[in-house]
Amino acid sequence: MPAKKTMLRPHGAASKKASIPPDIQSTRGVKTWKDATAWLRARGIEDIECITPDLAGVPRGKMMPTSKFTGDTSLALPSALYRHTISGEYPEESGQFRYEPRDSDLKLVPDLSTLSVVPWETDPTAQVICDVVGSNGEQVSYTPRNVLKNVMRLYEEKGWRPVVAPEIEFYLVAMNDDPDYPLHPPKGRSGRSILGGQGYSIAGINEFDELIDDIYHFSEKQGLEIDTLIHEEGPAQLEINLRHGDPIELADQVFLFKRTIREAALKHGIYATFMAKPMQGQPGSAMHIHQSVVHMDTGKNIFSNPDGSASKEFFHFIGGMQAFVPKALVMMAPYVNSYRRLTPDMSAPVNNAWGYDNRTTAFRVPVSNAAARRVENRLPSSDANPYLALAASLAAGYLGIVRGAEPTEASEGTANEGSVELPRGLLEAVSVMESEPALAEVLGDEFIGLYAGVKRGEFETFMQVISPWEREFLLLNV
Repeated sequence: MPAKKTMLRPHGAASKKASIPPDIQSTRGVKTWKDATAWLRARGIEDIECITPDLAGVPRGKMMPTSKFTGDTSLALPSALYRHTISGEYPEESGQFRYEPRDSDLKLVPDLSTLSVVPWETDPTAQVICDVVGSNGEQVSYTPRNVLKNVMRLYEEKGWRPVVAPEIEFYLVAMNDDPDYPLHPPKGRSGRSILGGQGYSIAGINEFDELIDDIYHFSEKQGLEIDTLIHEEGPAQLEINLRHGDPIELADQVFLFKRTIREAALKHGIYATFMAKPMQGQPGSAMHIHQSVVHMDTGKNIFSNPDGSASKEFFHFIGGMQAFVPKALVMMAPYVNSYRRLTPDMSAPVNNAWGYDNRTTAFRVPVSNAAARRVENRLPSSDANPYLALAASLAAGYLGIVRGAEPTEASEGTANEGSVELPRGLLEAVSVMESEPALAEVLGDEFIGLYAGVKRGEFETFMQVISPWEREFLLLNV
């Protein structure tokens, strides 16, 4: 049973909350701008961060005084923000990748349901996640939150609603300002660096008890709900499981959780990293996604028939995952480093198989009752933008259902032996994404072209770096 920590309420929090009017007591989110004004005033908020995820999932936006936020202030960002690489460079135009000729502004539209405090700031500060629209309020198809919303609309048109539950793995590592120096685990409360092989270890969690308490405190103040927290197999590798729910809300939570965990770690003088493969020879970090689909009118799981047996939609969803997830893999494994995790003889699946309670498969069906029947996608890595990873995974399942895709037979034994059945690197993954017309239909031509261009630009930047392996084996031998 995974170790589960209890939420701790800061001293005096209950009495402070009691002094706030009932209609604005919610820790997270309000319904109207009038409520937002009252919510901010009741908490003495001085500044507010208006943030939105870029293609990498990095928070971008603007900070302003609360008085300006609640006034008639227009918030804008340049469209080029969605055309630069993780290193901040702007790739050459290629394929369908083009720059907007005027580099015109995009508008930020605050989603007031995401309003919350920023608990690690010393001055009273709040944050709100923003949607992005064009200068005249028109739809912008390629921003990550909008890509996921567009996939959600496809389900809604069928009378369905996806339900997801992400599991996020990450490493704690000692601070290091030299990128040429390998990362290593930090020292815990024992004064020693934790070793690997600590899966589900309570002692492994207790090594970082104060840091984990801060993660829980920060999360509670933002209205973010952690289901369980465990220690994974890698040294100082942890996993946080989130409660199942709406994909947009869960993507928002992952977006904020990453920031929260990094800030909590920095408070204790260490780094938290969501790199897919931060340490050589150690397990990579995944973002497993549990997925089901329910009827919007009844709330019943479409993966199960009335008698409790698996429905045809369930098998078609799996068939869609098998057919389209490998082609959309670059949205779930977005960097060169991501493919270091997807290698043979490690803990990550490198296949396109599915099975019942089989962790060696890419698509696992956990043991559950009929109401909770679901499919776990084990391929995404924790470095993925949560909005794009969820959009790609749900799009694959949707295509499977509407096209009647048939899955293979379920894998009974070890599925991770033999050849790798996935793209082996970033450029190959980009190419197979571009070659699949069905993905352009559900994700949009503009997004596919833009994303592919940025990924090619990141690969070219990576190719400019000479690795230690090259110096080790080529310097004096070739």
